[in-house]
Amino acid sequence: MPVPSPSWWQTAVVYQVYIRSFADGSGDGIGDVQGLRQRLPYLAELGVDAIWINPWYPSPMADAGYDVADYRDIEPSYGTLDEAQAAIAEAHTLGIKVLLDIVPNHTSDQHAWFRAALSGQPQARARYHVRPGRGAGGELPPNNWQSIFGGPAWTRLPDGDWYLHLFAPGQPDLNWEHPEVRAEFEDILAFWFDRGVDGFRIDVAHGLVKKAGLPDTVSAAPGSLVESNEGHPAWDQDGVHEIYRGWRAVADRYAPERIFIAEAWVGSNERLARYLRPDELHTAFQFDFLRTPWRAEVMRAVIDDAIGAAATVGAPPTWVLSNHDVTRTVTRFARSQPEHLVGTDWERNRWADEDPDHALGRKRARAAALVQLALPGTAYVYQGEELALEEIEDLPDDVRQDPTWAQSGFTDVGRDGCRIPLPWTDTAPPYGFAAESGSATWLPQPAHWGEHSVEAQERDPDSTLNLYRAALALRRTMWRDAGDVKWLTVAPDVAAFERGGAQCWVNTGDADVALPDVATVALASAPGVDRVLPPDCAVWLHSGTPTD
Repeated sequence: MPVPSPSWWQTAVVYQVYIRSFADGSGDGIGDVQGLRQRLPYLAELGVDAIWINPWYPSPMADAGYDVADYRDIEPSYGTLDEAQAAIAEAHTLGIKVLLDIVPNHTSDQHAWFRAALSGQPQARARYHVRPGRGAGGELPPNNWQSIFGGPAWTRLPDGDWYLHLFAPGQPDLNWEHPEVRAEFEDILAFWFDRGVDGFRIDVAHGLVKKAGLPDTVSAAPGSLVESNEGHPAWDQDGVHEIYRGWRAVADRYAPERIFIAEAWVGSNERLARYLRPDELHTAFQFDFLRTPWRAEVMRAVIDDAIGAAATVGAPPTWVLSNHDVTRTVTRFARSQPEHLVGTDWERNRWADEDPDHALGRKRARAAALVQLALPGTAYVYQGEELALEEIEDLPDDVRQDPTWAQSGFTDVGRDGCRIPLPWTDTAPPYGFAAESGSATWLPQPAHWGEHSVEAQERDPDSTLNLYRAALALRRTMWRDAGDVKWLTVAPDVAAFERGGAQCWVNTGDADVALPDVATVALASAPGVDRVLPPDCAVWLHSGTPTD
């Protein structure tokens, strides 16, 4: 009996569209749906199977759209619901699936539900975590939880009660023990599925259910997303899985199939696999891969652990090198590398006195992309990674918009540096991002942005953009159905594996490494690679007799 072909989502390459910084069709310096529609042919030529669009719902932008005021409409500065519907249809015409971002842990404080809660309606307050304070007059927060963005996770209301916000004060946490909350989000999923959306990326998927009684944490240190369920009563509680069984039932009503991808920061891959059981979610980001330093030994261990854990529940692993919340890959690899996994904020705050070597970072980022795209399962590419853009670390303080900057007491610069609007042309600011030359973008672009633009890279056959285009095209035949990973024994600083008749080698050391004599270079992360693999490079090999 023939083996059935995998579903599209089991092997897809998904491109993350941070819509505010992708393309501006209206000329106001803010990315929008019109700009996305105009650039869909670029994404089709790049060769991606799907796009994931960061929140495009109405929002006061306390956290760049992750504070949603209405889950069934489009942010006016981005466009209209009709334009969004057209974008979905046009993407499908080009063979591109569309995933949206859903934000179920919290709403905006401007959401109709929270406005009703502020008016004192008991039923409305029950949809959130509203509690009396501690102390003789209730002047202390209900527990010692800290916000991920810095400062207390509680804000006091005018009547003396407190409400929980694990992120910004403008993002009150929903109470997922309330049946109305569960019913509302199942209806929101259906609303967008009915409009042709192919699936959802779930924001803070591990945070919906809080431990009963909201007890104090072991430590009142600033919050971290990378916690076990024992380490923090707000994260990875077992009750969250009942919610996702309900969501899967909604998705399973639709054909063709609708899918989910979880942003779940949990304590181990074994805990992550629980989200991927057959009646729950389809995939989950492998954040250990994103946190892997430029060291072959760590890379091998992370890959084995991720593949093994996903296999226990029959799910594909999902690989990601970067996203809108972490330092861009080029800059992460442009400095000294530890011998262990790194935290998500480690990259921004540890290296204050170490200048980045962006040329080195680009070499490593290009090589890492070939490793990512050769692995089994799905891969996510954050916009601008295909251009090898670096983190912009010298933004003026007065333009920073990430709430982390203010809530940390101006000690954590936050995530704005990876969210700079993309450069499309090599002319002058805004480098083709906005419809009109000279218009200011919502975050300022650096003066050298043009040299990394799409236009400039299309002229260079050795550019990172052309490397990604070649890799995505070749991946379909070389890697997508190639089978399991089999590690090859080579130098300690080299991670090399075989899948089917193809091999991927990456050299994280500082010396050249000889490649197999009986092999043909199919693609290399640097030009001119033949019989020797230089440091900080990766190569794809076909087995067989090499040709001259």
